[in-house]
Amino acid sequence: MFIINGTVFMPSVLTFIGIPGLETVQCWIGIPFCAMYIIALIGNSLLVIIIKSEPSLHEPMYIFLAMLGATDITLSTSIVPTMLGIFWLHLPEIYFDACLFQMWLIHTFQGIESGVLLAMALDRYVAICYPLRHATIFTRQLVTHIGVGVTLQPAVLVIPCLLLIKCRLKLYRTRLISHTYCEHMALVKLATEDVYINKFYGLLGAFIVGGLHFLLITLSYIQIFITVFHLPQKEARLKAFNTCVPHICVFFQFYLLALFSFFTHRSGSYIPAYIHITLSNLYLLVPPFLNPFVYGVKTKHIRDKVVKVFFSKDQA
Repeated sequence: MFIINGTVFMPSVLTFIGIPGLETVQCWIGIPFCAMYIIALIGNSLLVIIIKSEPSLHEPMYIFLAMLGATDITLSTSIVPTMLGIFWLHLPEIYFDACLFQMWLIHTFQGIESGVLLAMALDRYVAICYPLRHATIFTRQLVTHIGVGVTLQPAVLVIPCLLLIKCRLKLYRTRLISHTYCEHMALVKLATEDVYINKFYGLLGAFIVGGLHFLLITLSYIQIFITVFHLPQKEARLKAFNTCVPHICVFFQFYLLALFSFFTHRSGSYIPAYIHITLSNLYLLVPPFLNPFVYGVKTKHIRDKVVKVFFSKDQA
């Protein structure tokens, strides 16, 4: 690393500021974040274990739910240790290449989560709009292909972001990142060089993954609601609607926080940094924390299996 006229040439180590403006209370902020992380780990692990161990749950909807739980575990684990290291252990430094790897993990698993939500929406669309064809359309082979596709698409699309940073950006105005983890725009903004290509590709990748998924999910649920409201029996309408409620809740909580974080990074200079960074952290922690509760409470089969597991242990 060399310092030339106040700029840093290829820094080998970067330093996280944490939450700007709240440095003195970060140790307390870490407590609810840590609690949310632990609950997310336990809840999602329990969800995955129950779905894996119960043959009756080896259906597309529950397989996608297990994928969502595994994704949530990985996504939250990719940021919380770094965050708590900053807040509690005063370990704000990270190697540049490790920062890029963390960035790849975060954005890849954000994309995977978005893809899994799309797969779940399409599963509900076929189950409600074409119930007699659901078993023949969502075969085990198709579910496997969807799983591979939603994993590879973001994993491959994020790689050029890393290469554009590593190969194009050599001069940085500072080593300090105003964040608690390595986010693409937070790192790109440190460069003193022209970052138009980096910003453009970041936008392109976000629209290819998140934007397209958001559009398709929205269209799926619009068609689902149209079909549900045309069902002749009230009980059938309520049953069909109730199967979609958990997915809709997860969909809204994920995309509302995602859209806020995305736009404030690019045009939210009027929003205080501590609000932006705090909500960016919550965007990656709230869905993993809430998803097990949403599906555990609203999905009868999952709820019954959880009760059965704990009831059997109590009886033993």
